[in-house]
Amino acid sequence: MSTNLQAAGVELDFARLELPADLAGRYHEAIDKAVAEMSAVEAGENVNADEDRMVGHYWLRNPKLAPGELGATISSTQDSIDDFARDVFSGRFANILWIGIGGSGLGPQLLYDSLRVPGVTPNMFFFDNTDPFGFQRTLGDIGQAGGLDRTLTVVVSKSGGTKETANGMKFAKAAYEKAGLSFENHAAAVTQPDSALDKLAGPASADDPKTAGPEWLKRFAIWDWVGGRTSLFSAVGLLPAALLGFDSKAFLAGAREMDEATRVASLESNPALKLAAAWFHVVEHQSLRNMVVLPYCDRICLMSKYLQQLVMESVGKDGKGISVFGNKGSTDQHSYVQQLRDGYKDFFAMFLRVLNPEVDEMEVEPGVTAGDYLMAFQEGTAKALTETGRPSMRITIERFNEYTLGALIGLFERAVGFYGAMLGINSYHQPGVEAGKTAAGELLVAQQAVMKHLTVDAVELVRDERRMREFAGQVRTEEGLDVLTDEYVFDLLKRFAVCGRLAK
Repeated sequence: MSTNLQAAGVELDFARLELPADLAGRYHEAIDKAVAEMSAVEAGENVNADEDRMVGHYWLRNPKLAPGELGATISSTQDSIDDFARDVFSGRFANILWIGIGGSGLGPQLLYDSLRVPGVTPNMFFFDNTDPFGFQRTLGDIGQAGGLDRTLTVVVSKSGGTKETANGMKFAKAAYEKAGLSFENHAAAVTQPDSALDKLAGPASADDPKTAGPEWLKRFAIWDWVGGRTSLFSAVGLLPAALLGFDSKAFLAGAREMDEATRVASLESNPALKLAAAWFHVVEHQSLRNMVVLPYCDRICLMSKYLQQLVMESVGKDGKGISVFGNKGSTDQHSYVQQLRDGYKDFFAMFLRVLNPEVDEMEVEPGVTAGDYLMAFQEGTAKALTETGRPSMRITIERFNEYTLGALIGLFERAVGFYGAMLGINSYHQPGVEAGKTAAGELLVAQQAVMKHLTVDAVELVRDERRMREFAGQVRTEEGLDVLTDEYVFDLLKRFAVCGRLAK
């Protein structure tokens, strides 16, 4: 079809977006700017000007593009991953506990969930939050799958200072020690060279007190020019792919070939550029600021969550952005499709489908398989939305595998880069996320001040509002912490009371 574009096994159909025929001409200045910025990114310019950094995730699937000695460094890291999977993991470990948050967690979860083969692929478990109940439940699941002795723990933090990840590591280390096992003999790290985590996982050194030892099994490098949400082709993704027995080379090849297909300046020949231009038209000029992602394939149902971070963290700045929602088809037909069809017209839909499930589909009616139903539900939902003026587009993959997953992720990474450039924003930093981390740190300092001043059972103050407000005022004045509002102090005290945390 004339509205379709195809590259690296991924086909995009824009027909139901009803894009203007003069899309390229109408937005030519923004499109030219996007093409120029992408070239600057790949050439190693400091496009992330706010952090004065290069943006190099495209080099990860084609190290030859990287400037200077970086290409050799990337290739060496990739080789060390294969060596570790073969020489250390294989035969000794049956499980992986992956500790990482944001892109360091979502990407590996997507890989595992979409490509795993039950009974063949090793088990993979995740600490991707700082919820103590989640930690304990996951440790219980590991216990049912052979225990910690057969589990490799991988800790992922670029800076080494990510609090959620550090907390998960401490819970995991305590669990290993409780089981009489050495955490360090079951652990690997993915981090920047010379980071706090790199030193923690490295050998002890008399010259640096932060290197206490003992040394972990392995440390894999990631670099400051790779963002968390675009790190899946670094050790963050290639390490779990290798450990799980996936075809890492095909994964890299899919992304590399998508990159090559999306370097051309012609809108009608560049799938990622046209996707970005379509977003620009629909979001900025039709004011449809919500994108609903509907994967009609269980294997890629996590793509909705993955795209939430990739898109929203990249372009949600300066009063701009796309709000990304999604679950999976045809489940959605029993939940929010009702509102999509008959509620507010404030969104556009993006359908994802895989034509060949490569399993026995089984006829459920004469001449009709379960897969036929899935495809019919997808097309029927798109048709129902079109009938009420709700635009949509569709992305089709013939066969889902490492190659096409790499191509699909590559497509979205390139589209987000193009779209951010069209908007005139920096797609490669996240000041809002950093602001939240800073505020959390201030609140934890304030919590310590409350604990220091607490001399009675928190329950007593929770039950007596006057005493609680007097207590809050006293701490606020003596500590000089404006963040200690009466409401925040009450909330802290209530949690202390419920959790049985008494005054010391």
